[in-house]
Amino acid sequence: MDSIKVVLKDFNPTTDKYVSREFQTFALHLAEELDDYKHKALYMKLSKTVHRAILEKALAFAVDSMAKNKGALFMWKLTELRKGQKLEKKG
Repeated sequence: MDSIKVVLKDFNPTTDKYVSREFQTFALHLAEELDDYKHKALYMKLSKTVHRAILEKALAFAVDSMAKNKGALFMWKLTELRKGQKLEKKG
C-alpha cells in the first residue's frame, strides 16, 4: 500500500482525470490486487462507504489465498467481517 505522499506525488491531474480522491485510488488498488478490473465501480462504492480496516483485512485474506477468483473471495470475507462487526455492536 502506497502512502498518501507517494500517491499525491504520482498524481497528475491532466492525465488522471478520473481519479481525484483518495478513496478512488484505494479502489483501483483493490481492483489491481484482486485482478478484477471489471468490478472497479463496486470497489469504488465499497472504498467510499466501508471502513478501510475492514477492506484491508478482506484484501489481505483474498490476496494470501490461492483462489482463482480472488474478487469473489474478497466479497465473501468482507460480508463475514461486516456481519461480525454488527454482532459486536449488538452484544
